[in-house]
Amino acid sequence: MNFLRRLWKKCRAHFSGLSWFWKLVEIIVVIFVLTWIGNSIEDYWAFWDNAPDRGAVLVAGADPMGDQIDRIVYLDNGKDGQNWTPRESLWFDNTTQGSDLMPYDFFLVLRAKGSQQLLRSDANMNNKYRYLPRHATSNNPDALPIGFVKDTYKGHAYMGFTCAACHTGEVVYNKTAIRVDGAPAMADMDTFLTDLAAAVNDAQINPAVHAKFLSDVKALGHYSDDKAIDADLHKYAIRLTAYRIVNKSSTKYGYARLDAFGRIYNQVLQYIVSADDLETALREMVAENKIPAADLKKSGILDYLAKLKKKPVLTGGDRDKFMQMLAEKLSLKQVLYFRNMVFNAPDAPVSYPFLWDITQHDYLQWNGVVANAGLGPVGRNTGEVIGVFGTMDFRKMHHWTLSALLTGQGFTSHPIAYDSSVNVHNLVGFEGQLKDLHSPKWPETILPKLDPKKVAAGAVVFENYCAGCHAPINRTAGDRRIVAAMTAQDVVGTDNAMAKNSAAYKGFSGIERNAYVGVGPGDLLLARKAPVAALLVKTVTGVVATPDPDRWFGARLVNWASDLITSVSNNNIKASMKSGAYHPDTTQDPLASIRAYKGRALDGIWATAPYLHNGSVPTLYDLLLPPDQRPKTFLVGSREFDPVKVGFKSAGYNGFNFLTTQPGNSNVGHDYGNVPFTRPDGTTLKPITDEQRWALVEYLKSL
Repeated sequence: MNFLRRLWKKCRAHFSGLSWFWKLVEIIVVIFVLTWIGNSIEDYWAFWDNAPDRGAVLVAGADPMGDQIDRIVYLDNGKDGQNWTPRESLWFDNTTQGSDLMPYDFFLVLRAKGSQQLLRSDANMNNKYRYLPRHATSNNPDALPIGFVKDTYKGHAYMGFTCAACHTGEVVYNKTAIRVDGAPAMADMDTFLTDLAAAVNDAQINPAVHAKFLSDVKALGHYSDDKAIDADLHKYAIRLTAYRIVNKSSTKYGYARLDAFGRIYNQVLQYIVSADDLETALREMVAENKIPAADLKKSGILDYLAKLKKKPVLTGGDRDKFMQMLAEKLSLKQVLYFRNMVFNAPDAPVSYPFLWDITQHDYLQWNGVVANAGLGPVGRNTGEVIGVFGTMDFRKMHHWTLSALLTGQGFTSHPIAYDSSVNVHNLVGFEGQLKDLHSPKWPETILPKLDPKKVAAGAVVFENYCAGCHAPINRTAGDRRIVAAMTAQDVVGTDNAMAKNSAAYKGFSGIERNAYVGVGPGDLLLARKAPVAALLVKTVTGVVATPDPDRWFGARLVNWASDLITSVSNNNIKASMKSGAYHPDTTQDPLASIRAYKGRALDGIWATAPYLHNGSVPTLYDLLLPPDQRPKTFLVGSREFDPVKVGFKSAGYNGFNFLTTQPGNSNVGHDYGNVPFTRPDGTTLKPITDEQRWALVEYLKSL
């Protein structure tokens, strides 16, 4: 103690003798050092979890999809051909990205509607939603399934999603479950969110359920009284119900799919919408005879919007009350019509992409919409957090800020501050971690051994018919690069819904109106309604440019600068032109290039069924058939693996019935190898035989 006193006196004496300039320098240095120490401790603790089994647990009882599992293993698919260590897998599974779906205590005790069973029980999460259960470990003390995590923002604890929720797969063969980090999940997030909303509403309106819910939440010790619990219960009942209305889709997703872009677009629109925009939509409904003017006036909604117009930026509470008034004052048909005036239908579900090699791509997403250079990875991941319930606390400031300059707002005295729960520090860490994730090799100790002769014959077929868009790579080379071969949708012929929606969807620009956004070949001035792709870019830029509001002032700036510098310096991908047969962006059509789909290296493709961007083909063999011979309907949900055709079991159980005739579900196109093919050297190749087709399947297993 005496030593500390003497040290303090010496520091004070030293500091008092400095000029103001050197005092400022030393303060900045001290802030930087303390922040660095704090981050180092946080990062070290995040990697503390070292459970050898990575928390994997078998679920008791029969699996409704018929899967039979006696053991769970992980494969060698990490650095230098080795798998991620348990510490690395658990860090990926348990590290928050800033997703805040609902209060954490609520999720722990919430019971499925009409049941005494916890919604989060292993049986529910695995059997109904196909999330992978885990037992408790040091960084997952409440035994949440893979992809679910506790996030703390502004002193409150929330349950949210991690990257692993959508990007951890499992392949079952001979009662062995192979868990694959970075592989597409089998999860049905849409049904989970629907049931979550139903359970929250039930806890609010059912007296017996409500009483039990209050008792269980209070027992955890973080809420002081019933009033506080009821206030949050009411708020999240509104939000989850509103989310379901806004994201209602005529196309059912089922397992292993989500219209992530459509939902991200809608989340952005709700955060930037203004009271003027909402009033405009309602008055357009009157003009189109969707609601009588007298009924709208009587509802009081316009009076409420008049009050909101005094606010430059709407808060979450403002939006909650508005949505509640809509639900109470308008018919369901009118509410849905209003939804269509302000939001867009997320009716183009796609498979969850696999993550190995992701940091080596030049362009990402199924339609190559995101450049991977510079701060591209941070922006891409920030958009994803916005889509999975990151908290957006946008507000008007009363002085200029550095963030305002970086977002093009200049020296205005009232810029928008894009405060949010997005954890940029962890997003940068995710990209660093993924650099060491390599594709899974076909495990011949578990799956049937490959036929070397067929593999060799298939390699020739692949080189002739496939390599132009799916160039092979060395899966463990540190300098490997993936050049996305972009092919216009009207050329490749696969389902157009995702590519079309990404470019065509528009929405009210709200607080972003009159801003400039770089889109395609130049800057786009945002009109009253603008492409949501441009609004997403603008909003993501604002969030990334805004330091973490959940840290003290000095650490905010140091962390922010350090994370962005780290992201750019660790990213070896440079800006480059797109490759392939796509339609280039023009000033008249600035989003033309994203109406396309991407071909990428196929290493590890065996672990990523179902196939095509929308998951419309169950196996690799089926994909290589002419489109008119592919299955028109099949089941999804089982993880039982078919090592012959390469895909999951698709018949004989009670799974999701995938109908390729529904909008967004088409399985046509990508008919390469089934029609005469002319190579660049002018040689015309005949359609492949069935023998060549089976050889190609064998070769694809080996990648």
